[in-house]
Amino acid sequence: MSFSPPPPVSIDGSGLRFGIVGARYNAAYVDALVSQVSGYLREAHVAEDAIDIWRVPGSNEVPVAVQGMLDAGSYDAVVALGVIVRGGTLHYEVIAFSTADALHRVSLDHATPVINGIVVAENEEQARERCLGPVNRGAEFAWAALEMAVLKRTRFIRGRERS
Repeated sequence: MSFSPPPPVSIDGSGLRFGIVGARYNAAYVDALVSQVSGYLREAHVAEDAIDIWRVPGSNEVPVAVQGMLDAGSYDAVVALGVIVRGGTLHYEVIAFSTADALHRVSLDHATPVINGIVVAENEEQARERCLGPVNRGAEFAWAALEMAVLKRTRFIRGRERS
């Protein structure tokens, strides 16, 4: 993860609707991210009832829940959250790559921004730093969701960009 994110833009989120899908695996870290994302969206004036939060067992289940959320409702953007920590096998790489690919596909298929907030860490210390440390990664995911939601509202028509 970069330590040089773009500066946040000032966006009034009034009237926008967001979904958040968070894994329950590595709960302390994902709970922090869910809180950071929803908190930042609320600070941007997104109504509490315009933020839907769905929880799933693990990061592997996040893409199908995002797809279900987009099938079930009209969202300006969805934030996908999970934490994958390297274990003794390459399983974490399989999950990290496959969820990233699936989230891109769902986003493109629905012409709706899906922010990949699945944190991949080499160890517990890295996961703690990225989710509970001084850099608010959840706010970064929320900034991206807000900016993309406005872009969708102002530039896309039925998934096609205006000329």
